Amino acid sequence: MDEIRYKPIGIIYSPFKEQKGTPIQPTAAKGVDGTVEVFPECVEGLKDLEGFSHIILIYHFHLSKKSLLKVKPFMDDQIHGVFSTRAPSRPNPIGISIVRLIKIEKNILYIQDVDILYGTPLLDIKPYVPEFDVRAADKKGWLEKNVSKLPTSKDDGRFQND
Repeated sequence: MDEIRYKPIGIIYSPFKEQKGTPIQPTAAKGVDGTVEVFPECVEGLKDLEGFSHIILIYHFHLSKKSLLKVKPFMDDQIHGVFSTRAPSRPNPIGISIVRLIKIEKNILYIQDVDILYGTPLLDIKPYVPEFDVRAADKKGWLEKNVSKLPTSKDDGRFQND
């Protein structure tokens, strides 16, 4: 299998027009409002989604630079393998964010806690269900000593497409 292609099902909109200064995780974007425009051909798939308080957005990092296998992530000054980070420059530039679903009006989802750039192509939506999605973690790898930096960490543009 050489190639897999996806077609966006919508577009994500947020106040963040450039990577630099954007929160790097939804928990650091508490209260940040955004919207998702779901394309008309996918609207039927929104049936019953309003019953969930949170949703998982799966999207394409469309403005990230070419894939890197070793990166210096935002919350550390050491080089790590990309698969041990959440850096956007990846072999398959796919992002995930758990956001709060406020309401749905026709094909527009109103969301909060958005850490995603304005105009980001949306690939999929899944309901967030704590019983499915929350796991107790015994280890946090290199992030163990750095996770406390999250509230003040912002994208500094290092993964931006030039």
